[in-house]
Amino acid sequence: MRFEGEVAAEKGRAPSKKSKRRQKKSMAAATASASAVQKLFDLCKEAFADCAPGFVPKQDDVGRLSSFLDNMKPEDVGLRPTLPYFRHENSEGTPPVTYLHLYGCPKSKFSIGIFCLPQSSVIPLHNHPGMTVFSKILFGSMHVKSYDWVDTPHSSSNAAAPTDGDRLAKVKTDAVFNAPCETLILYPETGGNMHCFTGVTCCAVLDVLGPPYSAPQGRDCTYYDESPCLDLPDGMIMPGEDGRYAWLKAMNGLPDNLNLVVADYEGPKIVEK
Repeated sequence: MRFEGEVAAEKGRAPSKKSKRRQKKSMAAATASASAVQKLFDLCKEAFADCAPGFVPKQDDVGRLSSFLDNMKPEDVGLRPTLPYFRHENSEGTPPVTYLHLYGCPKSKFSIGIFCLPQSSVIPLHNHPGMTVFSKILFGSMHVKSYDWVDTPHSSSNAAAPTDGDRLAKVKTDAVFNAPCETLILYPETGGNMHCFTGVTCCAVLDVLGPPYSAPQGRDCTYYDESPCLDLPDGMIMPGEDGRYAWLKAMNGLPDNLNLVVADYEGPKIVEK
C-alpha cells in the first residue's frame, strides 16, 4: 500500500500540506500499532521466560501483562468489525470462527492468536492443560461459560458419583462480557480452565497461552460434553449454589458445532529480537 504523497510524487506533483499531514498520521498510526503488538510480545517473553507445564507467571508479570492487554484495541492488530471474518453469509449451520496466528512455534514458551467470531458462532467447551491463559475481548459482546474441576470424596456413595468417564466440575463464569472490559485470566487449576465462547454479537478475542498447545508434549486440546448435576455428593453443596455444577465428559472426536478456519494475520508484525 502506498501513501498519497508517494503517488503524487510519481505524477510529478509535489504533495500538498494536507497530504503530508495525512501521510504523517498514517505512518504514526502504523508505528503505534506495531509498537503495541511488539510490546505485547516483549511482555510475554518476560512473563513466560521460565514457562513449563503448570507454570504460573509471577504476580507482577500477570499484572503488567493483563494491564497492557486491558488497553489494547482492534486497530492495534489491524481488525475492524466490517472485515469478512465477522460476517456469516450462510444462515444454515454454525458460523465459522476464524483464527489468526500472531506468534508461536514448536519450541516457544507461549503463543499469541486472535479468534474472530461472527454473531452466534461458538468455540465449544475445551480445556487448557497445564496452561495460564489471558483472553482480551477486543470488541463486541461474548458469552463465556467456564468450569474448574471438583474433587469428589472417594468415600461418597451418593448417586451423583461419576460414571462412564464423567467428572464433576463447578461453574466459574457464566456471563456476557461487553468490550471494553478487563482481560480474563485462567490458570492450570483455577480461573475456569475449561471454557466455551459464544458470539452474542460479532466479536474478537486475543489469546495469550503459556505454554501453548502441544500434542507431543501431552498438551492436546480436549473437548467436553456437559450434563447437569442435580444431586451433589453429601456435604459438597453450599447455600445458593444450585445449578453451579455439571458433569463433564471428554469427547473422543471433535464437536459437531466446531467450525474453525485459519487465515493469515495481516496486522502489525512481531519482530523477534
